[in-house]
Amino acid sequence: MMDRIVRLSLRSRAVIVIAMIGVIAGGMYAYTGMPVDAFPDISPIMVPVFAEAHGMSPEEVERLISYPIESAMNGLPGVTQIKSTSAFGMAVVYVYFEDDVDIYFARQLVAERLAAAMPDLPDMHEPPGLGPISTGLGQIFIYYLSADPAVDTGGVPIDLYLRDLNDWVVKYQLQTVPGVTDVLSIGGHVLQYQIRASPLSLREYDVSLEDIVETVNDNNRNAGGQFLVLGSEEHLVRGVGLLQSLDDIRGLPLKSVAGVPVTVGSVADVEFGPEIRRGVVSHNGEEEVVSGLVLKLYGENTSAVIERLYDKVDEVRASLPEGVELVPYYEQAELVGNATGTVKAALLMGALLVLATLAVFLGNWRTSLIVALALPFSALTAVILMRLAGISANLMSLGGIAIAIGMLGDGSIVMVENIYRHLNIPEKSHHEKSRVILDSAHEVSKPIVFSVAIIILVFLPILTLHGVEAKMFSPMATTIVFALLGSIVMAIVVAPALSSLLLRKGKHAEFAVLTTLKALYRPAVEWAVRNKGRVVLVALAAFVVSMALFPLIGTEFVPTLEEGSILIGVAMAPSI
Repeated sequence: MMDRIVRLSLRSRAVIVIAMIGVIAGGMYAYTGMPVDAFPDISPIMVPVFAEAHGMSPEEVERLISYPIESAMNGLPGVTQIKSTSAFGMAVVYVYFEDDVDIYFARQLVAERLAAAMPDLPDMHEPPGLGPISTGLGQIFIYYLSADPAVDTGGVPIDLYLRDLNDWVVKYQLQTVPGVTDVLSIGGHVLQYQIRASPLSLREYDVSLEDIVETVNDNNRNAGGQFLVLGSEEHLVRGVGLLQSLDDIRGLPLKSVAGVPVTVGSVADVEFGPEIRRGVVSHNGEEEVVSGLVLKLYGENTSAVIERLYDKVDEVRASLPEGVELVPYYEQAELVGNATGTVKAALLMGALLVLATLAVFLGNWRTSLIVALALPFSALTAVILMRLAGISANLMSLGGIAIAIGMLGDGSIVMVENIYRHLNIPEKSHHEKSRVILDSAHEVSKPIVFSVAIIILVFLPILTLHGVEAKMFSPMATTIVFALLGSIVMAIVVAPALSSLLLRKGKHAEFAVLTTLKALYRPAVEWAVRNKGRVVLVALAAFVVSMALFPLIGTEFVPTLEEGSILIGVAMAPSI
């Protein structure tokens, strides 16, 4: 089988070279479109359900909302566990699925069960809904809005004005960015049109709160009236009743007393006001600001989304009123760049060291060039397979290539060195070059495949891990396997074809470095053979010492990741 592959490679040298160039170019192109993250997303497949119940205590929320929704979710296929959090006026139910369940299929199942559970829930201002399609690592971009005190807010307090601007202008524009699933507003006050009824006025005019609520609801709607045909045109008929201002609300009639209408403004103060809030955002401890948190869509390329966000931010700034400023203050691109940059630097350094070693030990630029091509070919083969397998470029996956960088050229070194040695044998000078290369490859092809296969087998147990461990370490093992498979293809298929094109027959003097090393190595081997017992005892002693020191080095699940930001968390009583 190996001989047939090598023979086919020698017959189709031009095709092999073109295919090699295509793999390298395809790998570079595949990398540009890969999701790039700091590290693998270990978040489980989870669908959150949010339900707001204004005014309800946590006990009522748990009994009337959380428990019925949890019960409805039981029995869904692929569900591993269901959790919930019940707080004042808010219920959050987390439905966890197995890792192989598609996130969109999981959301569809939860949405169907949630719709079926609606009859069992109490009346709420808003029906329960699903959370954004994101994960715990989806918070990729945070910004804040601040305003000059001289900004014209139309009589609205500045904190209300900024929150309203963020909710109705900034958020809607940022959500159009591909890869953004949601934008959350934090800080400021939610703008409300508040009707503050006077108990004395209500009693004086014999009006109840229900009358005010009913009047506002009845007078805050538009009505369609079909159309009228006048001449050759259709004129739409509609009744416009949507409230537009505070004066519209103040002028709504509640009843008539002695022919004089009693309006909402007669029994209540109608003003702008803030919704009751549960948090605040401050900037440098000096001023309160309104912040926005951008969530990345599940599976998107973090760096690409952040680039698109910055482009959109420039457009948003141009649409903001004069004196209002949008300032990004956190984004994951720097973290992603630092994490992947560290691995890229290690890859480059490792490649340079391998190339330098090849040049020193092989002593021939042609053989060094062939072996050197094994590094990008194998690494970019792994990138193509990573793209097909849906693995992102991150600290662990790229780290797998960095770990394997020293092994990627081993097979090609053995193949090319053996071909080079056979071409230098005088007795074979009258043989055809292709025949010499085929015989050389026959000697080492099976050992090369078996040796690389053994290394691959070492990493296969990592692929059997489950849960968080699998998400964290499987990308590393997978990319190592992909890169080693590429090295086999390079050694068995590409290296013979390149050797046929680049290497020449004829006797060449052995490189001086190898001559020196052999002179040092031979006496050492002869001494080791004469003193087998001592060598074995030294090896066993080194093994015992290393095993004794192993428990003392400490263990960690993952290396410490220094992002460069300081996060201070303060735990206080729930009622603070």
